[in-house]
Amino acid sequence: MGNRIIEHPILPILEREKIPFYWNGTKYFGFKNEMISSALFANGIKVFGHHHKGGSAQGIFCANGQCAKCSVIVDGVLMKSCMTIVKPEMKVESVEGLPKLPQTGKHKISEIEELEYDVLIIGGGPAGLSAAIQLGKHKIKTLLIDDKGELGGKLVLQTHKFFGSQEDSFAGTRGNEIGKKLAQQITEFPEITIWKNSTALFVFKDKKVGILNNDIYKLVKPKIILNAAGAREKFLRFKGNSLAGIYGAGAFQTLVNRDLVRPTKRLFIVGGGNVGLIAGYHALQAGIEVVGLVEAMPKCGGYKVHADKLARLGVPIYTSHSVLQANGKETIESVTISQIDDKFNPVKGTEKTFDCDTLLIAVGLESVSEFTDEAETAGIRVLSAGDAKEIAEASSAMFNGKIAGLKIAKEIDPNVEKIPQSWFDKAEILKKEAGKTYDYNITEIEEGILPIIHCLQEIPCNPCSTVCPTNSIFMKGDPIMDLPHFEGKCIGCGKCVAVCPGLAITLVDYRKNAENPTVTLPYEISNHKVLVGDEVRCVDIDGKELGTFSVTQILDVKVNNRTQLIKLKAHKNIAKKIVSFQIQKAEVSQQKETEIQHTSDEEMVCLCERVTAKDVRDLVRNGVSDINQIKAITRAGMGPCGAKSCDNLIKQILRREGVPNEEIEPNTRRPVFVEVPLGKFADGGKI
Repeated sequence: MGNRIIEHPILPILEREKIPFYWNGTKYFGFKNEMISSALFANGIKVFGHHHKGGSAQGIFCANGQCAKCSVIVDGVLMKSCMTIVKPEMKVESVEGLPKLPQTGKHKISEIEELEYDVLIIGGGPAGLSAAIQLGKHKIKTLLIDDKGELGGKLVLQTHKFFGSQEDSFAGTRGNEIGKKLAQQITEFPEITIWKNSTALFVFKDKKVGILNNDIYKLVKPKIILNAAGAREKFLRFKGNSLAGIYGAGAFQTLVNRDLVRPTKRLFIVGGGNVGLIAGYHALQAGIEVVGLVEAMPKCGGYKVHADKLARLGVPIYTSHSVLQANGKETIESVTISQIDDKFNPVKGTEKTFDCDTLLIAVGLESVSEFTDEAETAGIRVLSAGDAKEIAEASSAMFNGKIAGLKIAKEIDPNVEKIPQSWFDKAEILKKEAGKTYDYNITEIEEGILPIIHCLQEIPCNPCSTVCPTNSIFMKGDPIMDLPHFEGKCIGCGKCVAVCPGLAITLVDYRKNAENPTVTLPYEISNHKVLVGDEVRCVDIDGKELGTFSVTQILDVKVNNRTQLIKLKAHKNIAKKIVSFQIQKAEVSQQKETEIQHTSDEEMVCLCERVTAKDVRDLVRNGVSDINQIKAITRAGMGPCGAKSCDNLIKQILRREGVPNEEIEPNTRRPVFVEVPLGKFADGGKI
């Protein structure tokens, strides 16, 4: 189990019970309540089988039950390894070609339990939990279901401090801690029934929802449904995209931050939104080399402070670049990127190739909207919240979940108070994308002690102004979106430095030495050891080196919530420019010789049925714009994931070929949304 994380700057490393299991006849060990996929990765096993079409290696992609790349045979039955818990002496086998169907005998038809609730919430993430809290406060009979064993959704995977406001969205608190707080709050309401390890399968036209609750099939009839099922990650077309070792940011964060498994040694990231940037930071916290990151746009779409953090720590960011191809036999061994023009076409002669063993895809999210659509078709009152409604940050999801919960409560009980207008106003602010970026406006004062604010972009965030004991940091305009300003008296407490989610505030102290003041820097990657007396390469906001300086003191106190404060002395001419120091050496991101073939015909669109971009493009050029017809001819979308990945890619090809959105006939979703053994419907899972 050499791929376990045994030291982490944020997450505790706890003793866990070892569970023996067998992989292809060889004995290994996982941990209690751990998913098979994580146990396999921990034991160095990243290829879970081979596809029946062409024999390509299969691994993971989503680690969230949305696809089927991680399928294995468990005690004779085909299962998704990312959703199946390791059990003692379990026999797990790789899928080689088409698996044989198990002989389970006849099923006895039995009664299926049917239940009624005022409200059904699908999804126990930030939006679903926030809505449930409101419904619980108003004593509304509610069922909340989630397909994981722990509530919190993607909050469970977030070790960084959150943006937003402290008052409304726990700004300055780490995401995994927020998830625990919300999950604890809903247990205080007896009106809220919680079903973990429970998957919503379909919304039927008789206004009932089929749910697999701890492997037992049940029917629930709600008056109102709240879809808070979140989002799924989009895939990307490029040559070699079917190699094992290419997967989404959510899968990576699941392995690293939930299960404390180090799935890679050398990571390359595609996508400069917040998801990709944060995943890169999490990788560094897990002791993983981040070779580089590409973003197709001229600048990263995520918050500037997230991009700045990576650049300062030594991760190259290539804007106006994209991945050209992944290279390797079964698993990825290197990646080739290139510059792209304003039409997103590769520019010949700009190719760069880097060694890596994992390619992380973070090119956007797509709302899980199917529950909303089918509920509307069935005539059930349905609302959406969180990413299932619109893609935004988790702070926004919590707040619009809160609004949805109170709105539903009022529909059930007209005596419930009206939603305050201030809630809607705050929700609009929290879902805003990053605004204008300004130039530095650093004070010329060189006496006493003062904070230097390196946050230059309008984003919804205000914890620094909230924690300042002298109210010397404040927002001049909007209390959340405006840039923070310093004016007044700083007492040097360091609270603003420690709480800033972007690690974008430093302190400069001239009181003892005006020529060489003390600079205080935030640091959260303590597994990259920094000790008093060490020489560190300090950089400015853009990651440009300013010089090497000696660490004079390290403050590592509980009140700072695992953010170390690193102190060093620097000359007054550069002290205010220092923002951080590099931890990753330039050699990590060295290029290798590139051999490239300019072709896109090998781009895979449907991983389940091995349908290429060329297969789809040829049909479109022959006048086909009905995705159902494309499915019938190529089988794209007929695999076990149910078109969850390929649907968006096929639409991209249609648009690229000049087919307007309104002329695209959408894919018809099939029941059920998630694969389930037919026997579950016969006997409610009592096999």
